[in-house]
Amino acid sequence: MPKSSKKQIVDDEKKVIRELQKDSNESIDKIAKKCGFSRQKVWRIVKRLEKERAIWGYTAVVDDAKLNVKKFLVLIKRVNIPVTEEKLNKVINRELGKEAEQIGATIDSSYYIHGCYDYFICITAPGIKQVKKFCETLNKLFKDYISELEVLEVIFPVQSGGIQNPNLKELKELF
Repeated sequence: MPKSSKKQIVDDEKKVIRELQKDSNESIDKIAKKCGFSRQKVWRIVKRLEKERAIWGYTAVVDDAKLNVKKFLVLIKRVNIPVTEEKLNKVINRELGKEAEQIGATIDSSYYIHGCYDYFICITAPGIKQVKKFCETLNKLFKDYISELEVLEVIFPVQSGGIQNPNLKELKELF
């Protein structure tokens, strides 16, 4: 039996990743069936992707309203000066996440981005009060590096983590 080409391996990995993104809780057997692969092949692909850190982890997509929290987006524009090693280590060591937890908020995701803003943080909190405290902490930790900070509240999640909101019909009420 000939070995698969690199292109075929990449294509197979993409198939498995797409299925995991749809439902990471799906069994290996069901993923294999959907991809047209053997169970062993899917298991090997998943283990390889985890080892190579192409897959960072698995998570549940939850209904924030049922948990009595809201989602907010924090957009940050930074000044054009180099960030010190100390401040970079605060980001890398996730100190901001620890600070957020102390005020009752959770950082869901954060991205260094290109565009009008330089950094984007998605945060979950019971309300705007915790988010404002989070922003105050952010300003204290990185005051020399932030030129602008904007907070947006998510009104309705259409899709999250690649999963479509099962209550999508409720979006009609907002228009």
